[in-house]
This record gives sequence, structure tokens and C-alpha cells, in this order.
Amino acid sequence: MARVTIDHAPRLTSLSPGAGCACKLPLAKLEQLFATLGEAPAMGPAAGDLLIGAAEGDDAAVLRLDDERALVLTTDFFTPIVDDPGDWGRIAAANALSDVYAMGGRPLFAVNLAAWPGEGLDLALLAQVMRGGAEIAAQAGCFVAGGHTIDDPVPKYGLAVTGLADPARLMTIDRAAPGDQLILTKAIGTGVVATALKRDGAGAAAIEAAVASMTLLNAGASEAALAAGVRAATDVTGFGLLGHLHRMLVASKAAARLYARPVPLLPGAAELAAAGFVSGGTRANTERMRAFASLHPGIPAEVGVLLHDAQTSGGLLLAANPAAAPALLGELRAQGLPAALIGEVTTGEAGHIQVEPDRSA
Repeated sequence: MARVTIDHAPRLTSLSPGAGCACKLPLAKLEQLFATLGEAPAMGPAAGDLLIGAAEGDDAAVLRLDDERALVLTTDFFTPIVDDPGDWGRIAAANALSDVYAMGGRPLFAVNLAAWPGEGLDLALLAQVMRGGAEIAAQAGCFVAGGHTIDDPVPKYGLAVTGLADPARLMTIDRAAPGDQLILTKAIGTGVVATALKRDGAGAAAIEAAVASMTLLNAGASEAALAAGVRAATDVTGFGLLGHLHRMLVASKAAARLYARPVPLLPGAAELAAAGFVSGGTRANTERMRAFASLHPGIPAEVGVLLHDAQTSGGLLLAANPAAAPALLGELRAQGLPAALIGEVTTGEAGHIQVEPDRSA
């Protein structure tokens, strides 16, 4: 993959303060933040036409316009995780749009959010970043209508996105029920690949596969989930697979059993995890989940790392009715996705995840 070639320009990933992940605030700190906010004005539970607000902790906010239409609002931005500016823009845009798809919505329009050094980094690179974001937005049928840029020594880019959904068909994190089958639509491992890239340890094939995954929109997966009647979903990003599943289970007052072997992994991800390319975000996820995830000792250490790996622009995690799960899985695979049935929702302590090597364990 081509890297920034402007003379004497630093690599984009070298300007990121993180270790290759998207620098999402760790789950434990996010929970602490909301606890500190307490009864802040306009930050309470959803009520009236506000169907999903800050207190619900879902992927996006949702405001009902009428019985058939609801606005879905989200934003996401982060520091560079790859060296190619166009790829960074495409990844950041796909990542921001994903929250709308996770709620069962369709993106309508977006605005750019950018931070860029006033000195030392060519504005032509920012133009490439924004062009990449616009390309992905165009794939989604989403207009990019302006935005806001500030002077910042560390570059950042993303989108604020407004989408439209049917309020009667929303997918939320609090509707998973015991017996539901857990389906993951994309492979995991983007965190270790991005971390290895920053430390010059990632091969071209691993980088190419990770970029292809991160720039792939979750539009088709969302449409298939809605057609299958899925009502519980989230996208897998900075909190890792186990962290996002935990949040879904806490909201749904349920537990889960997850099987490690079927979880799809990006090419080279296991080897990079075994070599120690683990981001700070992934380490924080692992520490946070010690009290909630029980991993079978037979699970390889590198797979355990990947189950906590902080993702960027990951796939959708769907809790599907058992009767609908086989057909949904077939449709997702027909789209060319590496979708897999990775577990099921169970009764038990809310938020707890029992991770087994396989169904026969």
C-alpha cells in the first residue's frame, strides 16, 4: 500500500498518539464519565419523540418525526490509523456511517469534522483525506454538506451523520433475548494490524485485507438484518467484540455463550497478535472485561487478544431469532461477507459471557 510521499512529511500514523487503534475512550472511562455527569440537563433517558438518547448508550441518537420516520444522528472521528490519506478518509467515513446502519437506518447527509496542523503538514493531504471520505459517502448515497476544521497539532478526521429509519423497525442494543443466535458480519483484527503498521511490523497482504474490511460499508448487512426481522444489533468498534457484546447483554438483561473458533479473523491477525502488536485500547478492553468474560483455558492466547481487539469500522453483531438465523447467515455470505454464527444469547448474570473454544467444548 502506498504511503505518504511528500518530502520530509511524517507518516500519518506517526502523528497519532495511540498505538494504532482509533483512540476511542476506554469503556471503563466512558462509564465513569457518564456517572460523573449525573443528572445533567438534556442528558437523561429518552422520552417522548426522543426514542434513543445519551442514557441508552446505543450506537446513535434517534428522534421520531412521525409514525413512519425517525432521524438517526451520530458522529465519529479519530487520528490516522493508516499511512495513505485517502484510505484514512475512507475508513473514517465508513466507520461513522456504520452507526446509522447498526440502528437499521439509511444515511442521508453528513458534514466533515477535521483537525489539522496549521504548520508542518501539507493541506493537500487533508484534501486527499476528505476526498476519500466523500467517495465512501457517495457509495452510501449520503451527501457531504460542508463541515468544520480546526487547527490542531494532531490530525483527526470523521463525519457527523444524519440518517433516516423506520421507528417501528429500529435495531437497538437492548432487545437481545435468550435463544437468539449471535452473528458477526466482518472479521476482527483491525486493531493489531493497525498497531503493527505503526511499528513497521505488518505485511502488505495483512494491511490490504484490513483496509478492504474497514472501508466496506455495513449497508448490505443492515438491510439483510432488517429483512430477517432482527431487532438487536450493534457495530463492533473500539470496545472490541467482547466489549460490545457485553454492552448489548447488560442493556438486554441477558448473558451469552460465545465460541472462539467460528469467529472470523483477518488474514495475519492471529500472527500479529502473537507477536505482541497489541494496542493500548485492546489492553484496556481486556482489563475491563476480566470481570465479565470467562475464557476457556483451551483458547489460544492470540485469539483471546483478538476477542478484545479494539476495532475500527468493524462489522455488525446481530442477535437473530433462531428461526431466521440460517437464512440471514446465508444472505450475508451471498453478499461476500465472512459472516459467521459465533454464539447465542442465554439466561444468566446480565452482561456475562462464557467463551468456549467451540460448540463441542
